[in-house]
Amino acid sequence: MPKERNSRASRIVRHARIRRKVVGTPGRPRLSVFRSLNNISAQIIDDSRRETLVAASTLEKDIKDGKRKTKTELSKLVGANIAKRAVDKGISKVVFDRGGYRFHGRVKALAEAAREEGLSF
Repeated sequence: MPKERNSRASRIVRHARIRRKVVGTPGRPRLSVFRSLNNISAQIIDDSRRETLVAASTLEKDIKDGKRKTKTELSKLVGANIAKRAVDKGISKVVFDRGGYRFHGRVKALAEAAREEGLSF
């Protein structure tokens, strides 16, 4: 009898499968993305030290400036923001962890904006 699985549980299983392969090192940390219904956040993580080096989210005041923007536009701002912070800390190469989400829409917008600002992955 198969266990019933909802979309959140399926995403967690996909993310676990991805995380077996994607590991952040000091030379190439992991850019992890979390997408909720209304917000998106990204972290650059060094898994060997279990430390978050840089983080950005749509919940920050400089991203949510009161103007009405789509979720995709906000994702682009988060991607650009995290890339700028990473470059300021001397991080230029990362491994992209899409968090079990499909690489399209908001996740893709965040990744492309991060690439445009100087991150390579």
